Amino acid sequence: MTTDAVPTGPVLDTSTAPTDAKKVAGLKPDLLLTQEHNLCPGCGEPLALRLFLEALEELGVAQRSVMVAGIGCYTAFTATVDLDLVQALHGRAPSVATGVKRMQPDGVVFTLQGDGDMVNEGLQEVLHTAARGERVTCILLNNGVFGETGGHMTATSVLGQRTKNSLDGRDAEYHGYPILIGDLVARLEGATYVARGSVHNAGSVARTKKMVRRAFETQIEGRGFTFVEVLTMCPTGWFIPTGEGPDYMHETLGEVHVMGELKVDGVVKTTEELHRENVRKQREVEAKLAAGGLDE
Repeated sequence: MTTDAVPTGPVLDTSTAPTDAKKVAGLKPDLLLTQEHNLCPGCGEPLALRLFLEALEELGVAQRSVMVAGIGCYTAFTATVDLDLVQALHGRAPSVATGVKRMQPDGVVFTLQGDGDMVNEGLQEVLHTAARGERVTCILLNNGVFGETGGHMTATSVLGQRTKNSLDGRDAEYHGYPILIGDLVARLEGATYVARGSVHNAGSVARTKKMVRRAFETQIEGRGFTFVEVLTMCPTGWFIPTGEGPDYMHETLGEVHVMGELKVDGVVKTTEELHRENVRKQREVEAKLAAGGLDE
């Protein structure tokens, strides 16, 4: 009697350490010229960069896309992306994008801005662009600080948040309240899709990528202004250990700038409504787990 060999899967090459092993294809988007960057350890902006580059690739519109960059740490990406690009002055990216789109109406035009650039220095630009219903997409990387200048307070910094110029925490009586820019944009008639995501864990990255893709799709369909806010980590500007960045972001910025879709097909939800909706969903998940699992 003969015994057939037991079928086996591919044998892993263990002759070299994993860190020295050959990298597999697909680790970086084709639109990213290099994986190297000079941003701080723990920064969430490279994750956000990957999201919109992948979305443009998947939609097949990279060759007719134009990125208009604001001023911030993310400006370093202008040398590493394989896209047509315009560098705008502080806060002026939405107005520059408007001009680009009107000259190239078939292009997919989007801005990349931080909270200091958009909400402090260029609030009127993004609001008027949205009110006019310009067919562009504005992407906001919101970490609640001026990261490039060393961690100063911005208009989106939450109450109690320590920054370079609010060492005892942001105080409403002295500094005012944080601006929820997504809520402001969502209420403007010219805005057709408004969402707020984050990159603090794998699930949030996947959900935020869907938001970015939907914003681009809406622009391609010619349906007006679209806006995606992405909460990102900045442990250097928050003065916390690098590894604590994701949890800190979720527990501080995420509790105020609540994640979800603020406007879809003309239906507007406030941040407060998103919070209630998220709490309800979390309780449903907890109830299912307590009952014996999510598969039941």
